[in-house]
Amino acid sequence: MFLPNSFIDALADYESAYYVIFGVPFDNTSSYRAGSRWAPDAMRQASANFESYNPTFGIDLVDLPIYDAGNLETSALVDETLQNLYEATKGLLKDGKLPIMLGGEHSLTFAMVKACAEFAGEDFGVLVLDAHFDLREEYRGFKQNHACVSRNILNQVTTNLVSIGIRSGPEEEWVFARENNLKYYTADDVESLGMVEVLKEALEWLDCSQLYLSLDMDAIDPAYAPGLGTPEPFGLNARDVRTAVRTLAPFSMGFDIVEIAPEYDSGQTAMLGAKIMREFIASHAKSCRKP
Repeated sequence: MFLPNSFIDALADYESAYYVIFGVPFDNTSSYRAGSRWAPDAMRQASANFESYNPTFGIDLVDLPIYDAGNLETSALVDETLQNLYEATKGLLKDGKLPIMLGGEHSLTFAMVKACAEFAGEDFGVLVLDAHFDLREEYRGFKQNHACVSRNILNQVTTNLVSIGIRSGPEEEWVFARENNLKYYTADDVESLGMVEVLKEALEWLDCSQLYLSLDMDAIDPAYAPGLGTPEPFGLNARDVRTAVRTLAPFSMGFDIVEIAPEYDSGQTAMLGAKIMREFIASHAKSCRKP
């Protein structure tokens, strides 16, 4: 069940909408700084700051079929919340919608990926923008912890996964990634190769036309995004992440933005998250339009 709220340019009703935004205010496995449960509404509030017209793509968001479903009701239990999210995502996909999830913590991505993979079949891949590997088998007693999300995807959904922005994880995660030939790019790789080249290589590696894109906002350097659950210095800059989202949106059947903790800054991280979400929608919509 969704609880009502509204994103500023989400003017369509559910039946006519293609892009369906919804929040999942859940952060019960957060390990450093909790508070991402407040992020969906913080991003909604920040959206009022922006003009609806996107000059890069020549698109006005008020003309697009966007619906804000509000926030998903969550449980205190991570497994129950993930099951509810999985069922909700399946329903959106069945109805022909593109789901855009505003977290909440990164554990939520697993449910979205699982639903999208079942809908897409073999022609499917996952690209994660993140500072952390998230390859632990369990953390603090939870297998569905935010620090385990990529491992759970690899073990239970698909091995067709690429991570970009990595710069943190215990030694065993780095060893696991190398020994299992995981495809990942560190933030230093992005700086040396350039984001455009990294994305070209990543898409060639994934070799799919249906992609799930997950943006853990701690992929971005905390100089640009300080309001995070687990900030990690020496990260990606905001423009590189915008390039990634703009490039990948046309291939994406689902998208999330997670791990913003708005209590730890003055609103700039939620503002950036809201802007990136709008870039995703505009880029995807442009790719669907005839010239």
